[in-house]
Amino acid sequence: MGTGGIQDKYVNPYTDFGFKLLLGTVMNKELLLSFLNALLFGEETVKDVTYLNVEHLGTQEYDRRAIFDVYCENEKGEKFLVEMQRGEQQFFKDRSLYYSSFPIREQGKRGPWDYELKAVYVVGILNFSFDETDNEHFHHEVKLVDLHTHKVFYDKLAFIYLEMPKFSKPEEELETMFDKWLFVLRNLSSLLERPRALQERVFNRLFEAAEIAKFSRKELSEYWESLKNFRDWYSVMTTQLKKGREEGRKEGLEKGRREMQWMNACKMKEDGMSIEMTARYF
Repeated sequence: MGTGGIQDKYVNPYTDFGFKLLLGTVMNKELLLSFLNALLFGEETVKDVTYLNVEHLGTQEYDRRAIFDVYCENEKGEKFLVEMQRGEQQFFKDRSLYYSSFPIREQGKRGPWDYELKAVYVVGILNFSFDETDNEHFHHEVKLVDLHTHKVFYDKLAFIYLEMPKFSKPEEELETMFDKWLFVLRNLSSLLERPRALQERVFNRLFEAAEIAKFSRKELSEYWESLKNFRDWYSVMTTQLKKGREEGRKEGLEKGRREMQWMNACKMKEDGMSIEMTARYF
């Protein structure tokens, strides 16, 4: 992931600045196109995208505001939300569903309308794992499915989640563009030079845009502030995780001790020791 200082050669894509620079700016649109097409495994071909307003409000003044990292639509009017989830959230699935309601709802038309909708894709690049039962499966594509037939009931709403900590392919094992994009997102800030496996033209643009030495003073200042915020957040999260593990360890030891006491007490009772005598040992 890379949490080093400004001496890194390439931008950290987990920062707000880095992520929006690479995938959320018009001048780097070809990077977003390449990423989306790699993600969809050729099932859809996104030829062009238009960046849309990332800030949305609900239907009422008091509704919660939603700010997307990247929001765009392709030439067919299909919507794409691309979000970098830097830390685990208790209700991140609920958040994804809530965010998907905005591009669905804004398609409503006044007057006669037959309710036909364009597809909506919500892409979550996760800097954490939400499925601890499988240490290898990191690419989740979720759609509405009929539980009886196991067939897709509605194919115009998809939630795609990438558990980045689980992606561990080394450079020599990269085969598809999907592999290469995940490798870049996972390792960019720790690279010292462009890997030989990434020879596609689109990566020329990516490494050129990501090189910190080419930033203007303004860009450098903005990136430094964004990196500082990311490192502060990372430090807090690491501390909380260690604290939670320590508390969990102590709780587990205490629970084990109580269970052992109960087992010993039961054994003493089976051996004929009185309750009063047993109590002396606890």
